[in-house]
Amino acid sequence: MILVASIITLLLGAGGTAFYYKHSANSALKKAAEEAEIIKKNKIVEAKEKYIALKLEHDNRVRQDEQKKLQQEQRLQQREQQLNQRQGDIQRAQNEIQQRTQQIEQQQKALDFKAQDIEKMNKLAQQQLEQLSGMSAEEAKKQLVESLKDEAKTNAMSYVNDIMEEARLSANKEAKKIVIQTIQRVASETTVENAVSVFHIDNDEVKGRIIGREGRNIRALEASTGVEIVVDDTPEAITLSAFDPVRREIARLSLHQLVQDGRIHPARIEEVVAKVTKQVEEEMIETGKRTTIDMGIHGLHPELIRLIGKMKYRSSYGQNLLQHARETANLCAAMASDLGLNPKKARRAGLLHDIGKVAEEDTDLPHAELGMKICEKYGEKPDICNAVGAHHDEMEMETLIAPIVQACDAISGARPGARREIVETYVKRLNDLENIAMSFPGVIKTYALQAGRELRVIVGADKITDKDTELLSFDLAKRIQDEMTYPGQIKITVIRETRAVSYAK
Repeated sequence: MILVASIITLLLGAGGTAFYYKHSANSALKKAAEEAEIIKKNKIVEAKEKYIALKLEHDNRVRQDEQKKLQQEQRLQQREQQLNQRQGDIQRAQNEIQQRTQQIEQQQKALDFKAQDIEKMNKLAQQQLEQLSGMSAEEAKKQLVESLKDEAKTNAMSYVNDIMEEARLSANKEAKKIVIQTIQRVASETTVENAVSVFHIDNDEVKGRIIGREGRNIRALEASTGVEIVVDDTPEAITLSAFDPVRREIARLSLHQLVQDGRIHPARIEEVVAKVTKQVEEEMIETGKRTTIDMGIHGLHPELIRLIGKMKYRSSYGQNLLQHARETANLCAAMASDLGLNPKKARRAGLLHDIGKVAEEDTDLPHAELGMKICEKYGEKPDICNAVGAHHDEMEMETLIAPIVQACDAISGARPGARREIVETYVKRLNDLENIAMSFPGVIKTYALQAGRELRVIVGADKITDKDTELLSFDLAKRIQDEMTYPGQIKITVIRETRAVSYAK
């Protein structure tokens, strides 16, 4: 019974459980169906709203497109109206042009008829003039051209002379004043040092000792110094010949010490020459330093200082190069100060302007360009280098210091007593002056005066008129300036005179 009761209880529990689960499943299905229906309705509503929004957007776009089309049609109509107006204007303009062209053609025809009539009248008048004057039209034209040419040339010369005279009185007045004041402030003695080429001895017995046995002493001296020593019959003198003035000075000092010491043999010669060479090098450096200190120039490279000292032993046309450099530097500083420029830079450029003459490089460059390269090599500023390189017009002047250096170099070299000129060169320059003057037509005689600084030209009174003398002096000065090289300036005086000579018997 217990077992049966247990089985019945189990069956009843199982049936209740099954019924509960079945009832729960039906409720869940029903609830899911309801939720699905709600979702479906929501989706339908969203779809309708989206459709309505898209339709409104489409309608707006269609409306905008229609407005744009209307605006474009209006613009096209306006453009069409404007084009029609322009076409009408062009048509009217063409009609006016045709009318004016016809008028111009008619006027041109009338002018052509008048020109033919005028040409006929001119020919008749020309024929009548030729008959009256007895001269053809071409001859009259040539005569008129010649007279106008002479008149124009005379007027031009007078105009040129007036301008030149006015320029001399106005433009050069202050320049001359500055140059004169500068020269007065920096005036120096006119005597110049000469490069020593003769060694004086007390008696001729020393010559034999200098020559030595079979000439060994003189050969050793020439080999050590690089100087040719000429021992001839000249009493109490030995000639030293060398292109380098420094070597010539070393040879002179070495000979002086050897003669004073009395011991003259090859070993002693080499010892003395080496010692003197060292002394001369030290003297050059000391001279360069003393010069830069005296001139107030600072910051120079040691090699430039040595080259400045080397200038002491070099001369140019008989003028000591160091003295010329110092003089040019002082002139540059004074002139730059008067002109309102930097006097220190001008003094520096003036001192270095001939540094290329003592350069130890073997080159074919002119000394101005070589000096510029040396200054560039040792750190000088570009304006100083340009002034050094351009003081002989071998390159373009880029600063105001350059023409000052050029002018002061000419002043220092051209003053009286500064330089000596070789006789042959001097005579040739005078002959060239006279020959150039004699090459002009109408010149009878020429005289070069005042060491070639004035040229007097005598012309024939029957060959040249008074007006032509001005033209001759102008042409002669221009030709001398173009063809010759000379210091300073040359005055050309043309003399035309008539002399009547008779004898009373």
